[in-house]
Amino acid sequence: MSEAISDTAKARLAAQIVIKPWGVMNPPAPFAASSDGPVGEIWFSPPPELPDLLVKFIFTSEPLSVQVHPSNQDLQAAGLDQSGKEECWLILDAEPGALLAIGFNRPVDAAAMRAAALDGSIEQLLTWHPVKKGDFFYIPAGTVHAIGAGISMIEIQQNSDITYRLFDYGRPRELHLDAGLAVARGEPYDRAVVRQLPQKGAASLVDGPLFRLDCLSGPPDAAVRARYGGALLVIPIDGTATIAGEAICLGDCAVTTSLDAVSFAKDGRYLITQPVTTRG
Repeated sequence: MSEAISDTAKARLAAQIVIKPWGVMNPPAPFAASSDGPVGEIWFSPPPELPDLLVKFIFTSEPLSVQVHPSNQDLQAAGLDQSGKEECWLILDAEPGALLAIGFNRPVDAAAMRAAALDGSIEQLLTWHPVKKGDFFYIPAGTVHAIGAGISMIEIQQNSDITYRLFDYGRPRELHLDAGLAVARGEPYDRAVVRQLPQKGAASLVDGPLFRLDCLSGPPDAAVRARYGGALLVIPIDGTATIAGEAICLGDCAVTTSLDAVSFAKDGRYLITQPVTTRG
């Protein structure tokens, strides 16, 4: 179940509260509690200029399902005219001991993965990563993963809601073993791609193949401006940006025609993102 959040700024994207069984009753500021139940996600409606990207805030009080997402190629091979789902996560906050599972401890074939999903031992086959504020993970399609309890994060992803659940801790929700095992990679996750945002300065976090994502510390430099032609999304993580006279703060996601149309505070921290095909 979801409910609309009031949106008054033209640049600011309309948002929806999404109720989830693993969500939180009291989400962190600036978000508010919902009378409908635990808030698991805040979705920002993709604008017409950038229909291929979806931005979410995610809050967990319980583990999410063990799951996997298909790629564009997986869906094309199945004859489906839909986008796959590659995604990335920036940890905003994490309780002590909070964990994410990404990939397997060792190579696992489809038969072993199916048996482990059915008896619940798939949790023990996954590699669990301790997480803290500022950790960044890119999750390619086909990567088996799970988000643990006690985490607040920003997720940037392809605009797709195709999720194949392999194990769901006994919750009465549908599993998708056949579809999930058909696309799942039974392999370890490359730890070398795990990043930590620098305390100061900008960082390029993703540069394709489907979208680019940068963290800015204050206004962008010439190199960033050269890479980001055309429309993009702006997601403040600390400080305020101004677009068309509207203040955009933590908890917002906004669209702009170009970086030149945005005023960034010198002491602010921001995420900016766009599909790699977007050019000015």
